[in-house]
Amino acid sequence: MKKVIAFINIFIAFLIVYFVQANFFSWFNIGGIMPNLFIILMVFIGAFMNKYYGFATGVVLGLLLDFFIGKVIGINSIILGIAGLLGGIFTKTFSKDNKMTMMVQVMVTTLVCEIISYGYQIILFGLKIEIVTFIKIIVIEALYNTILLIILYPFLHKIGDKLEQTFTKDKILTRYY
Repeated sequence: MKKVIAFINIFIAFLIVYFVQANFFSWFNIGGIMPNLFIILMVFIGAFMNKYYGFATGVVLGLLLDFFIGKVIGINSIILGIAGLLGGIFTKTFSKDNKMTMMVQVMVTTLVCEIISYGYQIILFGLKIEIVTFIKIIVIEALYNTILLIILYPFLHKIGDKLEQTFTKDKILTRYY
């Protein structure tokens, strides 16, 4: 029952992130570049739940995002699934309790996801490759995501600890025979 409530809360957080990103950051952008709050959300879900839950949640929420705003079904699903997976993989090597390592995780995940998205758009839509513009966009977006993570980290860490308690079980035997 606790896991169902946790998934409902994740869905509510997804809706809040969607409305904040669509409404608030359309006004507060840097050179027309908005942060991708969904990547931050998925990195934290992957880090605090595990890589499998992070990937599955990213795919499902990405499909919902594709239905809401996507031109093509599947790209946000792939990107958010990878973000959740990377959040879980990085946690095996790095501590999720350290703000600096989470900043690096969000920055690297943003870079990877945007490179995949750009490559997908080049292949699907036949966009002209503009390296300088692309590098400018991913650097600004990665820095924007990292700055937002610094601001949101205490709040996200508290929620992440509660998620981790819900989705991890103690593997200690309570009785000895």
